[in-house]
Amino acid sequence: MAGPTTAERGDRQQESSGPPLVRRLRTSRLRTIVILAVALVLLGAGSVWLVYGSPWLRVESVSVSGTLVLTPAQVREAADVPVGAPLISVDTDAIEARLRRKLPRIDVVDVVRSWPHGIGLKVTERTPVLLVQKGGKFVEVDDDGVRFAVVSQAPKGVPSLELTVARQGSASASLRRFGPDRLVREAGRVAGDIPAAVARDTRVVKVRSYDDISLELSGGRTVAWGSAESGRVKARTLTALMKAAPGARHFDVSVPTAPASAGS
Repeated sequence: MAGPTTAERGDRQQESSGPPLVRRLRTSRLRTIVILAVALVLLGAGSVWLVYGSPWLRVESVSVSGTLVLTPAQVREAADVPVGAPLISVDTDAIEARLRRKLPRIDVVDVVRSWPHGIGLKVTERTPVLLVQKGGKFVEVDDDGVRFAVVSQAPKGVPSLELTVARQGSASASLRRFGPDRLVREAGRVAGDIPAAVARDTRVVKVRSYDDISLELSGGRTVAWGSAESGRVKARTLTALMKAAPGARHFDVSVPTAPASAGS
């Protein structure tokens, strides 16, 4: 078989190499691509070194805000933030979990990076709505029924919790069904829903069963609250009932659509 003619070879060479201007443009484009690729690699390597290896973006300070009973020093100690570590590598979820475990008084904590050198700890503490007396001390309970702290002195304006569940009869069935922890949670819900004006006068939240919770107020007044269900409706009803019968001593909002008051 005969090989390609001179003309054919010339055509192929022209297709592969092209005119000199085209060859220069192709070379220039390739050089630009290589330079950009190298620049991107160097930029990426520099960025990684900047955030992980450089001394400029490391933890130098830990700020604490939102504390009421806890001190910032207590929060910082429990958080155990790795001062000196690269800021980007700090495990904020682990710090949050550590604070919740070590300081049950903390309800919510937000751990944030404060560039270029800080970690911020924004704390929301639990608020006691009930107290359970234990020996000479008091266990604080929040409106979720969480027993979060033991204090030697009762906070002012926080009512006591009394579980007076009978061991026999229907109340006993309630105890078996729900258990004491659930009843404490229900009492916490009630305490959290009591109107502010009434809460100031509430001395005791008494739990006889799941649907038999009552309040003992100052001056010998009482409120039959019932269960913790429809708490906000009961709160509004109690406020209106007390305004309508300011001299009454006993109020019943266990059925908020049919409230009652008695005594004078």
